[in-house]
Amino acid sequence: MTWFNRQSRLVQLLLLLIPGVNWITEIIVRWSTFLKKGGFIRLVVSIIVTVFGLVFGWIDLIWVLLFKKLILQ
Repeated sequence: MTWFNRQSRLVQLLLLLIPGVNWITEIIVRWSTFLKKGGFIRLVVSIIVTVFGLVFGWIDLIWVLLFKKLILQ
């Protein structure tokens, strides 16, 4: 998560814009956050992202454009 947040806004948007890359980015960011901080909500979001990562990546793309952070971060 900290690696993703350190990137420039353009790099973040590009990572979330490319369909296969956004799924991998979502999985890495969500699972690493869950493993580091724990929590039931983070676990549920990590599982959802693993299954529906492409759709969730597009939602996160819009969320990053609007609020400059990932949804449910």
